[in-house]
Amino acid sequence: MKDSNWDLDLRAGLAGESKIADLLSLDTLEVKTDRRWHETGNIYIETECWIQASQSWEPSGLRTTKATHWAYVLEDCVIIVPTYRLKEAIWENARPITCDIPPNPSRGYLITPAGLLEYARQAHNFEVAEQHNNFLNETYG
Repeated sequence: MKDSNWDLDLRAGLAGESKIADLLSLDTLEVKTDRRWHETGNIYIETECWIQASQSWEPSGLRTTKATHWAYVLEDCVIIVPTYRLKEAIWENARPITCDIPPNPSRGYLITPAGLLEYARQAHNFEVAEQHNNFLNETYG
């Protein structure tokens, strides 16, 4: 028997609720706010900082995090992304920048929220397509 749209919508809704519950209970979530993102249209991801004591650039931020996920609070919304996906998005879609704001200069990358979401969508589409094909094969042979 073929499932109705309501059955499929219910399963998708329940899966979504489960995913939100999982995200809200993450043990290692690094939360970031970018005070200027609404002016610049970009999110800044730090990867190095200038250490005055050693007079050198040292790894920081994304390069040293132990968190499994990063969250960006952007006014009334939040983007939560697995750290490995954020790294992939940065290496493939972001542009490097040095932030020379005293007393703590840093280096990192800029990516737009839309660019981060687009990367997540593209990366996720392969997984979704594969899951969909598996579902069809299991259901309809």
